Amino acid sequence: ADARAKGAAAAMVRRAPDDVPGDFPILVVDDTLHGLERLGVAARARSRARVVAVTGSVGKTGSKEALARALGRIGPTHASAASYNNQIGVPLSLARLPRRARFAVFEIGMNHAGEIGPLSRMVRPHVALITTIAPVHLEFFPSVEAIADAKAEIFEGLVRGGAAVLNRDNPHFDRLRRLADAHGARIIGFGEDKDADVRLICTRIEVDGARVGTDLLGQCLTYRIGMPGRHWVLNSLGVLGAVAALGADVPRAAEGLAGLVPLKGRGARHRVALGDGAFVVIDDSYNASPPSMAAALATLGAAPLAAGGRRIAVLGDMLELGAWGPDLHRALAAEIAAQAIDLVFACGPNMEHLRGALPEGKCAFYAPDSAALAPRVVAAVHADDVLLVKGSFGSRMNVVVDALLARGTRHQAVNG
Repeated sequence: ADARAKGAAAAMVRRAPDDVPGDFPILVVDDTLHGLERLGVAARARSRARVVAVTGSVGKTGSKEALARALGRIGPTHASAASYNNQIGVPLSLARLPRRARFAVFEIGMNHAGEIGPLSRMVRPHVALITTIAPVHLEFFPSVEAIADAKAEIFEGLVRGGAAVLNRDNPHFDRLRRLADAHGARIIGFGEDKDADVRLICTRIEVDGARVGTDLLGQCLTYRIGMPGRHWVLNSLGVLGAVAALGADVPRAAEGLAGLVPLKGRGARHRVALGDGAFVVIDDSYNASPPSMAAALATLGAAPLAAGGRRIAVLGDMLELGAWGPDLHRALAAEIAAQAIDLVFACGPNMEHLRGALPEGKCAFYAPDSAALAPRVVAAVHADDVLLVKGSFGSRMNVVVDALLARGTRHQAVNG
């Protein structure tokens, strides 16, 4: 009844509830998840769209959004909403695939082996993009090689003659290439490696983005990305490799990358008024892993400062790292030392290992959780400071972001 009141046209249920009006269409199925999967499969079967599936240890959602914007320059494009990348999100995104879409982009994620294969077989992509392989979800895997094997399940759904777009710089490239070959995939490698098919030639990182020069399958191409950070430059190579694999207009697609802006919780920037000045909050609070943390710290280190301003990292635990967690958190000390970061605020059991690895005076405050950390960060912030807030979703670092935005008299989103 609530769903109908909010505008639902019908409901698929395991049993018909008693409180639904008789004129509301009800479809009774044995299992609603299986029913959702069948809806997704039916939508995919009727579609003539060229389809890309995206996975990887980091960069999935950003690459999916970039592909949607790039392909949208060429024709009607459908993409997964938010991070709808699991056993519910993927069939739901498929079920929403419009009949008229020319392109479709689906994000596929996993926490355990065996999860990506069934989803890829539903999506049946023409192109499978694996952004990178890194030590993420190690709690559930015996090794990073096992993570690579689990990500390679995305090749199981490739249509005949499909392509695999792989990070040539990643140490697991050869492993992924062998697994893709086993499924008959064409291989397109991207990165800085001299043998990459989509090869970075030069780049200039700017406050609000980057300019990029590439050799794309023998064609020189220059373009701009509206997202700051070297990791975004490398992600864009994979995106354009996927566009090329589809046979689409790459130069036209590349024009769409200039309009990218950081998403909430994924690098969105806010300028917060404080007295006669303002401070900047980089909201990267949605998730965290060792590679994404290193990329975010590098972005903070490159942020311009006014006189008297400080670069401050506010960090919560990186989760699902298992027995590797303490060492991987301690290793962040080297990343922080490599950047011009003035202070660190940290919370969570794993971040206590980072606190012990930092030089004396570098960690301004440590707390057991984000709720206890937030008021200390708010009390310490000054005008002209730039703060990065980052941690895994379960660390609830959005609490710190919300407190910082409430600190000023007003705030506005900024790009750069």
